[in-house]
Amino acid sequence: MENYYLNVNGNNYKIVGDKNESLLNILREKLNLTGAKCGCETGTCGTCKVIIDGKAIKSCRVKGFDLQKSKIETIEGLADGYKLHPIQEAFIEAGAIQCGFCTPAMILTTKALLNENKNPTEEEIRFAFRENLCRCTGYVQIVEAVKIAAEKLGGV
Repeated sequence: MENYYLNVNGNNYKIVGDKNESLLNILREKLNLTGAKCGCETGTCGTCKVIIDGKAIKSCRVKGFDLQKSKIETIEGLADGYKLHPIQEAFIEAGAIQCGFCTPAMILTTKALLNENKNPTEEEIRFAFRENLCRCTGYVQIVEAVKIAAEKLGGV
Protein backbone atom coordinates (compact mmCIF):
# COMPACT_ATOMS: atom_id res chain seq x y z
CA MET A 1 0.00 0.00 0.00
CA GLU A 2 1.18 3.47 -0.93
CA ASN A 3 0.20 6.92 0.33
CA TYR A 4 0.11 9.71 -2.24
CA TYR A 5 -1.88 12.80 -3.19
CA LEU A 6 -4.00 13.65 -6.20
CA ASN A 7 -5.41 17.03 -7.20
CA VAL A 8 -8.97 16.48 -8.44
CA ASN A 9 -11.26 19.38 -9.27
CA GLY A 10 -8.92 21.73 -7.41
CA ASN A 11 -8.94 19.68 -4.20
CA ASN A 12 -6.04 17.62 -2.85
CA TYR A 13 -6.89 14.08 -1.78
CA LYS A 14 -4.73 11.63 0.13
CA ILE A 15 -4.93 8.26 -1.57
CA VAL A 16 -4.04 5.04 0.19
CA GLY A 17 -3.78 2.11 -2.13
CA ASP A 18 -1.95 0.07 -4.71
CA LYS A 19 0.23 2.21 -6.97
CA ASN A 20 -1.04 0.20 -9.97
CA GLU A 21 -4.69 1.12 -9.33
CA SER A 22 -6.42 2.86 -12.23
CA LEU A 23 -7.49 6.46 -11.88
CA LEU A 24 -11.02 5.34 -12.77
CA ASN A 25 -11.17 3.02 -9.77
CA ILE A 26 -9.73 5.68 -7.47
CA LEU A 27 -12.26 8.26 -8.62
CA ARG A 28 -15.24 5.95 -8.32
CA GLU A 29 -14.34 3.80 -5.31
CA LYS A 30 -12.16 6.04 -3.13
CA LEU A 31 -13.38 9.55 -3.94
CA ASN A 32 -17.03 8.70 -4.75
CA LEU A 33 -16.80 10.68 -8.00
CA THR A 34 -18.92 8.43 -10.20
CA GLY A 35 -19.31 10.62 -13.29
CA ALA A 36 -16.56 8.74 -15.11
CA LYS A 37 -18.18 5.46 -16.10
CA CYS A 38 -16.69 1.99 -16.30
CA GLY A 39 -17.79 0.78 -19.71
CA CYS A 40 -15.07 -1.60 -20.80
CA GLU A 41 -11.88 -1.21 -18.69
CA THR A 42 -9.83 -1.65 -21.87
CA GLY A 43 -9.83 1.91 -23.18
CA THR A 44 -12.16 1.10 -26.05
CA CYS A 45 -15.36 2.97 -25.20
CA GLY A 46 -14.11 6.26 -23.72
CA THR A 47 -16.90 6.55 -21.13
CA CYS A 48 -14.27 6.95 -18.41
CA LYS A 49 -12.67 10.09 -19.87
CA VAL A 50 -11.60 12.87 -17.56
CA ILE A 51 -9.37 15.86 -18.20
CA ILE A 52 -5.77 15.46 -17.10
CA ASP A 53 -3.57 18.50 -17.53
CA GLY A 54 -5.94 19.88 -20.15
CA LYS A 55 -6.30 16.71 -22.26
CA ALA A 56 -9.25 14.31 -22.39
CA ILE A 57 -7.79 11.00 -21.18
CA LYS A 58 -9.31 7.56 -20.53
CA SER A 59 -9.05 7.14 -16.77
CA CYS A 60 -9.18 3.34 -16.95
CA ARG A 61 -5.85 3.34 -18.78
CA VAL A 62 -3.77 5.47 -16.38
CA LYS A 63 -2.50 4.75 -12.90
CA GLY A 64 -3.51 7.25 -10.26
CA PHE A 65 -0.08 7.00 -8.65
CA ASP A 66 1.53 8.39 -11.82
CA LEU A 67 -0.63 11.55 -11.69
CA GLN A 68 0.62 13.06 -8.44
CA LYS A 69 1.78 16.26 -10.16
CA SER A 70 -1.21 16.49 -12.50
CA LYS A 71 -4.42 18.50 -12.45
CA ILE A 72 -7.41 16.18 -12.85
CA GLU A 73 -10.88 17.44 -13.76
CA THR A 74 -14.05 15.35 -13.58
CA ILE A 75 -17.63 16.14 -14.53
CA GLU A 76 -18.37 16.76 -10.84
CA GLY A 77 -16.07 19.80 -10.92
CA LEU A 78 -17.62 21.44 -13.97
CA ALA A 79 -20.81 23.05 -12.67
CA ASP A 80 -20.72 25.93 -10.21
CA GLY A 81 -23.09 24.67 -7.56
CA TYR A 82 -26.49 24.49 -9.24
CA LYS A 83 -25.35 26.62 -12.18
CA LEU A 84 -24.46 24.39 -15.09
CA HIS A 85 -21.38 25.01 -17.20
CA PRO A 86 -22.22 26.35 -20.69
CA ILE A 87 -21.13 23.03 -22.21
CA GLN A 88 -23.60 21.17 -19.99
CA GLU A 89 -26.31 23.63 -21.01
CA ALA A 90 -25.44 23.09 -24.69
CA PHE A 91 -25.77 19.31 -24.36
CA ILE A 92 -29.22 19.74 -22.84
CA GLU A 93 -30.31 22.24 -25.51
CA ALA A 94 -29.14 19.97 -28.35
CA GLY A 95 -30.74 16.83 -26.89
CA ALA A 96 -27.30 15.22 -26.77
CA ILE A 97 -27.84 13.46 -23.47
CA GLN A 98 -30.09 10.51 -24.32
CA CYS A 99 -29.39 7.71 -21.77
CA GLY A 100 -26.61 9.75 -20.14
CA PHE A 101 -24.05 6.98 -19.70
CA CYS A 102 -21.47 8.52 -22.03
CA THR A 103 -22.47 12.14 -21.39
CA PRO A 104 -19.85 13.04 -18.74
CA ALA A 105 -17.05 11.84 -21.02
CA MET A 106 -18.58 13.62 -24.03
CA ILE A 107 -18.85 16.88 -22.09
CA LEU A 108 -15.26 16.66 -20.85
CA THR A 109 -14.02 15.79 -24.34
CA THR A 110 -15.85 18.90 -25.54
CA LYS A 111 -14.22 21.02 -22.84
CA ALA A 112 -10.75 19.79 -23.74
CA LEU A 113 -11.44 20.40 -27.45
CA LEU A 114 -12.81 23.91 -26.96
CA ASN A 115 -9.93 24.83 -24.64
CA GLU A 116 -7.59 24.13 -27.57
CA ASN A 117 -9.81 25.18 -30.48
CA LYS A 118 -12.49 27.80 -29.83
CA ASN A 119 -14.22 27.26 -33.17
CA PRO A 120 -13.76 23.67 -34.41
CA THR A 121 -15.10 22.46 -37.72
CA GLU A 122 -17.49 19.51 -37.83
CA GLU A 123 -14.59 17.33 -38.99
CA GLU A 124 -12.46 18.44 -36.02
CA ILE A 125 -15.36 17.78 -33.64
CA ARG A 126 -15.93 14.29 -35.01
CA PHE A 127 -12.17 13.59 -34.81
CA ALA A 128 -12.13 14.66 -31.14
CA PHE A 129 -14.86 12.07 -30.43
CA ARG A 130 -13.23 9.22 -32.34
CA GLU A 131 -12.50 7.41 -29.06
CA ASN A 132 -15.91 8.05 -27.45
CA LEU A 133 -18.63 5.48 -27.97
CA CYS A 134 -22.28 6.54 -27.87
CA ARG A 135 -24.97 4.05 -28.77
CA CYS A 136 -27.95 6.41 -28.44
CA THR A 137 -27.46 9.67 -30.31
CA GLY A 138 -25.71 8.82 -33.56
CA TYR A 139 -23.44 11.79 -32.75
CA VAL A 140 -25.58 14.32 -34.65
CA GLN A 141 -26.83 15.91 -31.44
CA ILE A 142 -23.38 15.72 -29.86
CA VAL A 143 -21.81 17.60 -32.78
CA GLU A 144 -24.60 20.17 -32.51
CA ALA A 145 -23.99 20.49 -28.76
CA VAL A 146 -20.31 21.24 -29.36
CA LYS A 147 -21.25 23.94 -31.88
CA ILE A 148 -23.70 25.48 -29.39
CA ALA A 149 -21.10 25.30 -26.63
CA ALA A 150 -18.53 27.01 -28.85
CA GLU A 151 -21.01 29.86 -29.41
CA LYS A 152 -21.79 30.11 -25.69
CA LEU A 153 -18.09 30.29 -24.88
CA GLY A 154 -17.47 32.98 -27.51
CA GLY A 155 -15.79 30.84 -30.14
CA VAL A 156 -18.07 31.59 -33.07
